[in-house]
Amino acid sequence: MRDAVHHPLFARFYARMSVTMDARGGVAALREELLSGLSGRVVEVGAGNGLNFPHYPAAVSEVVAIEPERRLRRLAVSAGLRAKVPVDVVPGAAEALPVKSEAFDAAVASLVLCTVRDLPRALGELRRVLRPGGELRFFEHGLAGGRRMAAAQRALDRTVWPLLFGGCHTARDPLGAIEAAGFEIVTYRRLLVPEQGPRTPSSSCVLGVARRPGGGD
Repeated sequence: MRDAVHHPLFARFYARMSVTMDARGGVAALREELLSGLSGRVVEVGAGNGLNFPHYPAAVSEVVAIEPERRLRRLAVSAGLRAKVPVDVVPGAAEALPVKSEAFDAAVASLVLCTVRDLPRALGELRRVLRPGGELRFFEHGLAGGRRMAAAQRALDRTVWPLLFGGCHTARDPLGAIEAAGFEIVTYRRLLVPEQGPRTPSSSCVLGVARRPGGGD
């Protein structure tokens, strides 16, 4: 079966870089914040090498982790075996999640919406698989607030950045896209990653919670 995503060189780079950013760039603490308080069944899209898995709280009964890239998926399977909660890593793309509708209490999108080919469709899929009232937890990078960096991001997105970084786009607006997909934004905060040091085109981030309407809320 052909993988939905095939970026073997980027996968090797990401596997190393992500571990470094967790340890030295403060990302591990952000993962902890992102997943705090979750419970029940959770679907995670673009699980990568599974760095979120150690941060899921014990109240989570199951994580179904979708990862399209083969090398990263293998690493995620290994990470899932070490997790404190049950983790099932499966192949699939965010635009066509291989799971039933309204089957999950929460969904997690962590540094992945920048890479999906069809962002509205991917968010529509997340809305589909969440039960009414279910939460979407998101931690994503996106368009910078400053003019110069935003202009640089747009230029990079039209040229070399997606080619070099596994289809990543730096100038997307994850918060606006989540709202446009029919989610209600509950809370969010903007931040820079890393908090200290030189800024990169992917430094501007947003972390927050949205909810699928319904469920008597």
